[in-house]
Amino acid sequence: MPGPKDLDPSSSPRAMLGAELRHARERAGLSQEELGLRLFVSGSFVGQLEAAVRRLQPEIARLIDVALDTGDFFLRNCQATAKSKYPEHFAEAADAEAEATEIREYAPLLIPGLLQAPSYTRAVCRAYRPTAPQKAIDELVTARMERARILDDPTEPLLWVVLDEAALRRVTGGREVMAEALSHIVALIRRSRVVVQVLPFAAGAHAAMQGALKLMDFQEAPSLVYYEGVGTGRLEDDPATVRRQRRTYDFLTAAALSPEKSLVMLEAMAQDYPHEEHP
Repeated sequence: MPGPKDLDPSSSPRAMLGAELRHARERAGLSQEELGLRLFVSGSFVGQLEAAVRRLQPEIARLIDVALDTGDFFLRNCQATAKSKYPEHFAEAADAEAEATEIREYAPLLIPGLLQAPSYTRAVCRAYRPTAPQKAIDELVTARMERARILDDPTEPLLWVVLDEAALRRVTGGREVMAEALSHIVALIRRSRVVVQVLPFAAGAHAAMQGALKLMDFQEAPSLVYYEGVGTGRLEDDPATVRRQRRTYDFLTAAALSPEKSLVMLEAMAQDYPHEEHP
């Protein structure tokens, strides 16, 4: 793995803590793996903290202060990184997503957040929280659109999404909203910003029938896989797990339509949605 890069402490509290952690660890003469043993985590996890990929939690911060003899520095300062505009189960994954250089995602039930148009996001959030006040829905939509700003960069991250046909056929927010949602994806593809493949119903059984999958790679930290369910989410950094799910993703891309055929399908559906009934 390349040596750690210098982090700009002014860029975010998490980056500052990552830089301070690396400095304190090196001053103590410990490798990432050695510190990980004292924290009951992997060396990869320590590397992700130092690279500002993962959020420092109080229980880990307390152990770091003991292991590195830093008083209560990390425990006190980790509170600054705890605030998030995202749900608790997704906050750490959103942090990682913002630092990733490559993201590969399979979406079985809905268009993933980074590809969503605002009206589609609004319909999804309203479905999640049918009795929430409008202000709360507006805040959720704004947060999700801010997440998608990582695609404003012309080259990074690489975003490769396999969309299940079920996500495209489920009429979310109405047919006009679906037409806009698919047109938004088409526009991202047309400007060479994302790679999208559609996994059609005709593909039959496939390698990820058990649920959604997101793989994230980083310049200075080990890769992560993220699993998400209803109101829950989990990041995994175990190398064997990441390798296994990368193979799962490879099987998905092999079963899906090519990017070219997927684009044709998406464009046709975007044009047809306002006018025709879909099975």
